[in-house]
Parts: sequence; structure tokens; C-alpha cells
Amino acid sequence: MSLQEDVMSALKEAMKAKDQTALTALRAVKSAILLAQTESGAKEDLTEEQELKILQKLVKQRKDSAAIYLEQDRKDLALPEIDEAEVISQFLPEALSDEEIEKVVVMTIEEVGAEGMKDMGKVMGIVSKELAGKADGKTISTIVRQKLA
Repeated sequence: MSLQEDVMSALKEAMKAKDQTALTALRAVKSAILLAQTESGAKEDLTEEQELKILQKLVKQRKDSAAIYLEQDRKDLALPEIDEAEVISQFLPEALSDEEIEKVVVMTIEEVGAEGMKDMGKVMGIVSKELAGKADGKTISTIVRQKLA
């Protein structure tokens, strides 16, 4: 089953359950997928990697919004954002732990022969491609920075 089909079936379930938070989140996912498919020059079907990037972007947007709302002491606005991020996260693959990410980073540093912060871009590029959809870029960056320092 493709992501689009999964989202559609979850959308139907949310409609039946009258779950407004899930409906809002799933409609945003559906909309983002349709926009990506209809972009000029885009193929009819999105690759799994493109779908994952869309989902990660939507989750990150909601988490960032929630953080801003919490900074301004607006829990009433932050909670729906957090709930929507959780709904969308259900469609993402299981995230790797920091230890697993660290193993990949260490292996990549050894393969590339990185020697300090000047090689961070090289390491980040390889690790980001390898862990696409499985780890947050910010987490990867933090671990790479620690290992190269």
C-alpha cells in the first residue's frame, strides 16, 4: 500500500471517528502530496524518499510552531500542533536511537577519513543520505559535530 492510500484510509477512519485533530493533520498530508505530484515537471508518482521528506517537513513545521507557541506561553495553540505532529509521525518509519546514529556517523568518519570540522559537510552529506527518513537532520548534525570536535 502506498503512502497516499494509507493516508486516505486513515482519513476515512478519522472522519468516521469525528477526530478533528487527525482530520486536519491528514488533510495537510494529502494536500502536500497532491501539491508535490502536480508540480511542474514532477512525475505522476512520488518516490518513497520524496514522500518521507514531505512527512518530515510537515512534522517539523508542527513541532517548530508548537515550540514558538510554548515560548509565548500559549499552550492552547501548542497542543493541537503537537497532536497533529504525532498523527503525521505514524506514517514515518521508526526513528533510530542516538546510539545507532552515532555508529553510522563513526563508520562514515572512518571511511571518509574526516579530520575535524573542515570535513563536516562531507560527513553530513553521506550520513544524511544514508539515514534519510530515519533520523532528524538536527540530531545527525549534533552527533557529527561532537565526533569531529
